[in-house]
Amino acid sequence: MFRFDNSFARDLPGFYLESVAEPASDPQLCCYNDALSDALGVDRSGLSDAALAAMLVGNQPIAGSQPLAFAYAGHQFGTFNPQLGDGRALLLGEHVTPAGERVDVQLKGSGRTPFSRGGDGRAALGPVLREFLISEAMAALDIATTRALAVVTTGDRVWRDRPLPGAVLTRIAASHLRIGTIEFFAAHDGADAVRKIADYALNRHFPYLAGAANPPLALLDAVIAGQCTLVARWMAVGFVHGVMNTDNMTLSGETIDYGPCAFVDSYAADRVFSSIDTGGRYAFGRQPPILHWNMARLAEALLPAIMTVDPEGQEAAVALINAIPNRYTGVMLSEMRRKLGLTSEEAEDAALVQSLFAAMEGQAIDFTQFFATLTAIAAGEARGTFAPAMSEWIARWQGRRGRDRADPHLAVATMRRANPHIIPRNHMVEAALSDAVERSDFAAFHRLLAEIRDPWRPRAAGDPFAAPPATDAPPYVTFCGT
Repeated sequence: MFRFDNSFARDLPGFYLESVAEPASDPQLCCYNDALSDALGVDRSGLSDAALAAMLVGNQPIAGSQPLAFAYAGHQFGTFNPQLGDGRALLLGEHVTPAGERVDVQLKGSGRTPFSRGGDGRAALGPVLREFLISEAMAALDIATTRALAVVTTGDRVWRDRPLPGAVLTRIAASHLRIGTIEFFAAHDGADAVRKIADYALNRHFPYLAGAANPPLALLDAVIAGQCTLVARWMAVGFVHGVMNTDNMTLSGETIDYGPCAFVDSYAADRVFSSIDTGGRYAFGRQPPILHWNMARLAEALLPAIMTVDPEGQEAAVALINAIPNRYTGVMLSEMRRKLGLTSEEAEDAALVQSLFAAMEGQAIDFTQFFATLTAIAAGEARGTFAPAMSEWIARWQGRRGRDRADPHLAVATMRRANPHIIPRNHMVEAALSDAVERSDFAAFHRLLAEIRDPWRPRAAGDPFAAPPATDAPPYVTFCGT
């Protein structure tokens, strides 16, 4: 089924613990991502749904797999936890695609591992379906993300606040190496181990940097670049990750772990959805400074290895960290120019963007619909009706567009690929998950999945998939699912 070549297990003994999935009583294939499967070159020919479910729940071993659990640490809400690890996930192995791309194949929710720390190692159906849905939405929005290959229900109940149907997610990732992976080996094993895991990460994700004079420093630079791009793209579509702990930030620059995530409806920089983020640490507008903070933690963990190569390497690492705000701002401005249909650069563009968000604050303006309307205005398809503060900004934007050197048709085409009409609306996500969990009715889930896979297509007025929640809807709250 998979073409496994397990370099992590082969090259890094002592950096993981072997484990096996706990049996599921009645595995049933719930969702399978045919498009992703085809893109990866996964061969399921001759496999019935029942046989596939048995493999992707862990009941039936897959040829070439070497199940293992990763060790990692992490700063969780600013506090360092030196011992985390895959408490409910198993890496089956690394699948090599026909194009030679290497991806991790992981089971999430397959039972206890040596890192479970008293947990049951299981996953409930609702959070698993959420991850499938949101990760597919992120992929459609051209945002780097882990992907969901399959959901298998287990036939068993898991206990959270109440008994819930259990499920296992098959997750595909460039790798599951995290900032917390580096932190773990820095805390427990020192510079030599950090250098070894850093070299592996560099060779796997950034092979063009393998000849760098200081490989751990090159890794830091590359991870910073990827995370700046990732967070800028989150901000550009109104995505709130919800739990930007360092153990939830990948070295590859992919979005991972969709437990308490959500998308903003009306714009607000302090928007928080996660029930456990009582202090607003990971609010929408705080994601860029948290990116900076997380990268500083990565630098600290890498520093001993950096300095074994160059005793003066600390200065270079500090310079990389200090440059992050300007580096991020540059990436974010590029994203915003796309959203605003601007192809040239002006020094005042940063102020134009800042004034936009200042004008949107407190106006109950739907984030997604606003930018879709801007696209329609640029195309001459709509005029738009806005509050006075927004009308003033629109006039300023139109003046800036008038100075742009681009072909107007090209500018509009760029906007159409930067401003989605569809996001996974929080109220629709919850309705779909409720139907699936409470009534075993997956119709709404599959309808929503089909819609979010086509986010750029203009929608008619009144399209329920493009509409924000009712104005009297209660505040939306998310939960981590563990």
